[in-house]
Amino acid sequence: MESLADSKVWADYNAAQADRPVRSLCLDAMAFAGPGDGRRAIDLGCGAGKETLAMLRAGWSVHAVDSLPDTRERLLVMAPEDAAGRLSIEVRAFQDLRDLPPAELIFAGYSLPFIHPDRFAGFWAVMLSALRPPGVLAVNLFGDRDSWADIPDWNFHTEAGARQLFAGLEILKFEVYDADGQSFRGPKHWHIYDVVARKP
Repeated sequence: MESLADSKVWADYNAAQADRPVRSLCLDAMAFAGPGDGRRAIDLGCGAGKETLAMLRAGWSVHAVDSLPDTRERLLVMAPEDAAGRLSIEVRAFQDLRDLPPAELIFAGYSLPFIHPDRFAGFWAVMLSALRPPGVLAVNLFGDRDSWADIPDWNFHTEAGARQLFAGLEILKFEVYDADGQSFRGPKHWHIYDVVARKP
């Protein structure tokens, strides 16, 4: 399988996302977090920009992070006029981040699993330290029964291990998807944890 670390693969993936709706996990996170009112949200792996745009429209100031070189141009074209001063963009790989701005909402849609296992714990700590109480965190994690689980450069978790990541946080939603389905690269078995948690 061609590496998803390849930027062309991600560019093709983002292009294929153009017509999909906003991810339900992001909508759930915004519902739990309450009105944006100019507060800061972070979109980690903003990709096609669907969730960044949804958060801007809901009144959030958004710090969008992605490694693809065209991220800035893609988001600026999409951003509504009233987003001036509310959108900041960082073009960087997660594993290179040493800090994030303080935020009341952090969303990572299908992005964290692609951090190298050696870098995951460090980035998870960076992410949690940026979340201000009573902020909301919403992430997708890959489970150990996912058909990609033998890829050594990505991270996968048992359910117990995934739950342990949220120690000290209030879990608002923890849903498990464990079924065959389709991916951008073809058929596969998905094992995913969709999690929303609050920092007390």
